[in-house]
Amino acid sequence: MFIDEATIKIKAGKGGNGIIAFRREKHVPKGGPAGGDGGDGGSVFFIADEGMTTLQDLKFQKHVRAENGEDGKPKNMHGKNGEDSILAVPIGTIVYDQETNEVLADLTEHDQKVLIAEGGKGGRGNKAFATSRNKAPRIQENGKPGETLTIRVELKLLADVGIIGFPSVGKSTFIRTVTDARPKVADYHFTTLIPNLGVVNMQGVESFVLADMPGLIEGASKGTGLGIQFLKHIERTRVLLHMLDMSEMNPRNPYKDYVTINDELKSYRYDLQKRPQIVVANKMDAPGAQKRLDDFKQKTGTDVTVIPISTITKDNVTYLLQKTKELLDKTDPFPIYDAMDVGGHMRYVHEEGMDFIIKKEKEGIFRVTGSMVENMASKHNLNSAEAMSRFLNALKNKGLDDKLRDAGAQDGDTIILNNQEFEFVE
Repeated sequence: MFIDEATIKIKAGKGGNGIIAFRREKHVPKGGPAGGDGGDGGSVFFIADEGMTTLQDLKFQKHVRAENGEDGKPKNMHGKNGEDSILAVPIGTIVYDQETNEVLADLTEHDQKVLIAEGGKGGRGNKAFATSRNKAPRIQENGKPGETLTIRVELKLLADVGIIGFPSVGKSTFIRTVTDARPKVADYHFTTLIPNLGVVNMQGVESFVLADMPGLIEGASKGTGLGIQFLKHIERTRVLLHMLDMSEMNPRNPYKDYVTINDELKSYRYDLQKRPQIVVANKMDAPGAQKRLDDFKQKTGTDVTVIPISTITKDNVTYLLQKTKELLDKTDPFPIYDAMDVGGHMRYVHEEGMDFIIKKEKEGIFRVTGSMVENMASKHNLNSAEAMSRFLNALKNKGLDDKLRDAGAQDGDTIILNNQEFEFVE
């Protein structure tokens, strides 16, 4: 089965909570705080594996979770870190954020490992808060949640050269002839369902990776048939072999086929039509093929490179491969991302909100919300007065008092924070 796209939910592990504990040992008076820190939550990584060819494993794995970190322990013992979740994917896999369509990772080399979702940091135990002024703190931090996101994973074949053309023009037969790939071959009038990948291994030709792209039909760039699913596999190729059936048994006109396919390439993104092409005039051993080739050349002129071959007799096949390798060597890789697609980094980064949302509910009452408040509240166990005081001081240090004044708050007004009411004091 060939699976080239999957959508899954990713959840990194939550950090363990720090704890409040004190030493209670015989002959150790005033042992002091001994609450250990929580362990870090596990992260989710993708790693490229050259032995894989499909995304079948991910297709049926709707959720991927890393392990949570353990809470801290007494006697200053650190909680165990959560285990990472590492998913193997084929080379050529691209990971997108499903919501923003941002590129999170592009795995192009064997064993390339990319962080997709980072585990939450473990919270500190009360030992970390001991100072010369507060030697027995009753404060601890909760662990941070791990990053959570929905991703879309796409597989794009890593081929140097792609063979394009209508169905039944001889692409599968050609790749069987020049590589070890063994696609099904028959006189089908419908498209190959799976892109076939092979390494050219003919004598007298320096090797390169060749992909038999499934046949295109008119309207493929708009989603007709299976077009868009397979057009994207052409994105990574640097050179295109545009194969045409020159035999008079072919009911279609080779020149019209040539124009139609190139129109489809222009309609698709990534400037596919800018990739250099060699037109492969196939089935030249068939009756009437030379006349059709002459007509085709007359319409295209001398700007189009045309190499006639016969895959059956292998006539001119070695020459075609040699010219293809020459063109490949002088063609630089093409960027595969639109400017809007590139996130500028190779991993998902969770950015904490750095602002407050202040709403005046009625005269003298203000409610403060926003990710800053949520982030601060999640780190503190607000059941103790000491922790609550630290929480409020942290918000003050982030500029909350100034923002409340800007919003019109005055001495004695009620401020609602984390569903609790406080009095604003100038």
